Amino acid sequence: MFGLPLGLFVEGAVAILLALTIGYCVLLNQRLKRLHQDKDVMRQMVADLVSATNLANQAIKELKSTAVEADLSLTARLEEAERFGIELANHVTAGTVLMERIAKITSVARHSQAIEPVEAPNNKVQNALAQLSERVRSRGAAA
Repeated sequence: MFGLPLGLFVEGAVAILLALTIGYCVLLNQRLKRLHQDKDVMRQMVADLVSATNLANQAIKELKSTAVEADLSLTARLEEAERFGIELANHVTAGTVLMERIAKITSVARHSQAIEPVEAPNNKVQNALAQLSERVRSRGAAA
């Protein structure tokens, strides 16, 4: 029925399959080459990533040490500011007390001038004013 012998048909099928296999092997070879090239690129990328990670770790360590130094400096400045604040409050309190004394002395002096004749100076008021001015001078020298 068929004019072709069975052997030729089988050999033709084997030749076709062999050609397909060779073509597929060429395709796989190209893919393997690309994979190896990508592997080299991947190695370089991993090496770069490790290097960047090491740099980042070093930068983090430096940032931590800088933050600690800044915290210590800020703490010292805050303590100094608190001391100055307390000292300033003490000076304000002393100034307030001094102003109250001056106000009392002034009111006593005005009251005594209204009562006493103008030509006779009050020794108590003069003594109090002298003591007050001496205290102001001594505090000014101490500050």
